Amino acid sequence: MQERYSRQILFPPVGEKGQHALADSHVLIVGAGALGTASAEGLVRSGVGTLTIVDRDYVEYSNLQRQQLYTENDAKSHVPKAIAAKRRLEEINRDVHIHALIEDADADLLRPLFEQADLVLDATDNFETRMVMNDLSLHTNTPWVYGACVSSQGMYMTILPNETPCLSCVLTTMPVGGLTCDTAGIISPAVQMVSAYQQTEALKYLTENREQIERKFVNFDIWQSTFFKMDISHIKRQDCPTCGTKRTYPYLNDQRKKTTVLCGRDTVQIMSKDLANLSFQLIKERLSSICEVDINDFLIHVRFENYRIVIFKGGRALIHGTNDGKVANSLLARLLGL
Repeated sequence: MQERYSRQILFPPVGEKGQHALADSHVLIVGAGALGTASAEGLVRSGVGTLTIVDRDYVEYSNLQRQQLYTENDAKSHVPKAIAAKRRLEEINRDVHIHALIEDADADLLRPLFEQADLVLDATDNFETRMVMNDLSLHTNTPWVYGACVSSQGMYMTILPNETPCLSCVLTTMPVGGLTCDTAGIISPAVQMVSAYQQTEALKYLTENREQIERKFVNFDIWQSTFFKMDISHIKRQDCPTCGTKRTYPYLNDQRKKTTVLCGRDTVQIMSKDLANLSFQLIKERLSSICEVDINDFLIHVRFENYRIVIFKGGRALIHGTNDGKVANSLLARLLGL
């Protein structure tokens, strides 16, 4: 430990005591894309004792520009991201216990993982999962660090249960139909910046430097060289269903998406409350630059890669070209942030 982590131990806020605390800690990372791989590598190099990674996807060539743990061979072989990440991380530091789960991060899967972890890092690609994480954080008293990036923009905030406002307080209602990496693109420096802040917050918490934890909402645009912090201390809501006085944890009890495989049709149907809130015009604006989009009075038809997506008013979508519900939900997340 003295040699491997010597430069980190020389940093006074960490020291030998903090290094031992890191070795005894367990971090859960939800998502093994751009943010997840960057944070996982940083924490493994820092000497975190146990790391659990959850991701449902596999490596593609378009990932290699910003998802730093993966290689061309991983993309060629369609290796699941969680497995490819685990293999690379074990080459970096064999002393870290790494658990890789190729699973969809729903409430049932995440609940015991939150209970086991000391801290959770958000590296997912949709707000539904983030709101489930937010509910679980308060329900299990497990802190987490929200992070997101798209284009050249990034943001993060640290949620300390019963101390800071939760994500639901900040957002009030879940944003839907936002920009995604598939629609607006992304540059790698934006990823690295968000990940650096998330890792730093993790180090502060795990080495018991909690007075240094950032309690503001941070947003930046690395291309425009803008940066600001928003004081959110006053927005903690007593009536918040997640962290208020009468907690119902709505995202643990409310299935906002219902997924059904249509027998014999190579099609998945998704019923989504959040999709119902998107206008056809907004969907067209988001997707017309990368997809073929047709609209009539009743539905919107989208062609993307090898799939056809038909969206009806009321929040119902048919994803043609797959009978895998995870693939279908991943497509909606990629295109619309759902």
